[in-house]
Amino acid sequence: MSDIPRLNGAIRALEQGKPAFTTFSAPEIGAAQAIGAAAYDAVVFEMEHGPHDTNTLRTCMQYMLDRKQIAKSGSIAPAVAPFVRIPPNGGEMNQWLAKQALDVGVYGIVWPHVSTVEEARNAVTACRYPRPPSAPNYEPAGMRGDGPRGAAAYWGLTQQEYYKRADVWPLAPDGEVLVVIMCEEAKAIKNLPKMLEQVPGIGVVLIGEGDLSQDLGYPRQYDHPTVASAIDEILAICKAHKVPCGHPHVSAKNVEGLLEKGFRWLMAQPTLSFAGLELGLKASGRR
Repeated sequence: MSDIPRLNGAIRALEQGKPAFTTFSAPEIGAAQAIGAAAYDAVVFEMEHGPHDTNTLRTCMQYMLDRKQIAKSGSIAPAVAPFVRIPPNGGEMNQWLAKQALDVGVYGIVWPHVSTVEEARNAVTACRYPRPPSAPNYEPAGMRGDGPRGAAAYWGLTQQEYYKRADVWPLAPDGEVLVVIMCEEAKAIKNLPKMLEQVPGIGVVLIGEGDLSQDLGYPRQYDHPTVASAIDEILAICKAHKVPCGHPHVSAKNVEGLLEKGFRWLMAQPTLSFAGLELGLKASGRR
């Protein structure tokens, strides 16, 4: 390992055999600040179903940086590592969206609807810089364009240090970039063993319950036996290939059961307190 400490908190947790706790968030400053002060390992800024706005993403990431926390920790690692779920489905092969997010300084990319070996390879390829064929861990060959200035500054590294760390984990043991592919169709489940066998560099497989239930004919009926069985199958495949499996809908009601089942990437949903509003409505006679 390098003398630079581990920067990606989600990787740090997984590396230590612990579950990584993450969440989705809209790219909004207030939400970014609140999540940055919480005990998450990472946050995934949601840009698949919301606007893809690189400038807003950059602003949110800057507001997540807390100088007091950085000074107190004695480390350049962010308290909560920012990730992005990009807009295109895996089959669209849009590498440029991953490139732009990485160049801002995110520590991971979540790829929706990855259903084939080719799509999985494209996801990893887009997150790696090119290197000579003689280099260690050459495959999947990188295709990321060279523009590291912004990302290196955000990470607190020189550009040469950034090059060494901006690779995909666990393929590169020192890598700080996590490639997360979403399994969201029956076709993806069928092809998942081949994806995990043939494409090194996949860091996490995240189950897309909503789209998966749609594809199976039972929209958002997560407890339906067909949907539940498909989720269990994905988890079993991930365990067999020693790749962390993620669950997107984690709450106080199900978190213990999901941990017991063996999910290692847990996306807890942030909640807002409306206690003051409720008390005010009652005190004013509106409740």
